[in-house]
Amino acid sequence: MDEYKVDFHIHTNFSDGRLSPTAIVKQAKELEYDMIAITDHDGIDGIKEALIAGEALEIKVIPGIELAVETEEGIELHMLGYYFDPDDSHFNEMMEELKRRRDDRNGRLVKALNEMGYELSMADLKEQQPNNYIGKPVIARTLAAKGYIDNPKEAFAPGKFLESPQARAVKKVKLTAAEAISLIKGAGGIAVFAHPIQTKGIGEPGSEEFYEKIDRIIRTLKKQGLGGLECYHPDQNHEQSMRFVELAEKYHLHITRGSDFHGDKFGQE
Repeated sequence: MDEYKVDFHIHTNFSDGRLSPTAIVKQAKELEYDMIAITDHDGIDGIKEALIAGEALEIKVIPGIELAVETEEGIELHMLGYYFDPDDSHFNEMMEELKRRRDDRNGRLVKALNEMGYELSMADLKEQQPNNYIGKPVIARTLAAKGYIDNPKEAFAPGKFLESPQARAVKKVKLTAAEAISLIKGAGGIAVFAHPIQTKGIGEPGSEEFYEKIDRIIRTLKKQGLGGLECYHPDQNHEQSMRFVELAEKYHLHITRGSDFHGDKFGQE
């Protein structure tokens, strides 16, 4: 069987990543990747640049996206989409709606942080990210840049900053998992359940209770049109990956691998 070097989970500076799509494609080519997917959060603005770079450098680039969703029971998940048509009109209309929801959430989140004593503005946030995508990692970088924390990871410490009760009370209206799957499939794509080990509120990750509940979630998502499961991810150890492979095979799902890259040097995160 032929073996391919692939990464199907990559973020650019069109969402909360550090590198441009072109820079990522160049680095992937240098590292001899056969195929990569650009999967920015809730948006597809970086795809065309990546496709052009991929064609020029002769490396396969797959159009992708990562959507924050929730199940009917309120369990928060992330849904990856691949191979959809980036020019699909309904898909693009929903991207605009998600941007509106994100902007509304960010304004309320900045206000909450200001009331907690951390002075920052939307202009401060945009200095950290060139393409007007503001997510929580960008807010964390801004808090670090302004000296409130030493490292952006501190912004996600339990009970602090972005994990404080005030910040956690600020919610973004999310797509349901069924809506996200329908959106991706409607544009000709495949929907994949991202990094299942990160699923919260269903037991200790890696426990038998966790796997039983993940099984039920996957069974429901499969009925809704789910096409794949991200079995290989940096947050999932070998044993966990093998359990997810078993679930993917049980429900006849595609098995994917991704680094969830956000950094400065592709292949090292």
